[in-house]
Amino acid sequence: MWGVAVRAEVVVDLCLTLQEALASELAARMTAMNNATDNASELKKVLTVKYNKQRQSKITQEISEIVAGANATS
Repeated sequence: MWGVAVRAEVVVDLCLTLQEALASELAARMTAMNNATDNASELKKVLTVKYNKQRQSKITQEISEIVAGANATS
């Protein structure tokens, strides 16, 4: 009788331990993915600002060239 109860308790303890290990692994994965998402969002912001500045600079340069050409012909 006691042997069966002890075995059942060992099985239950083992199952709980495995469930806790799985929950811990999934929590770690979720944290890692949240961090990766945050990093990607920040990188997107930085790259968008960089792209917009380069684009604005190129447009300004083209406008300056057009104005210089117009001034040269008048």
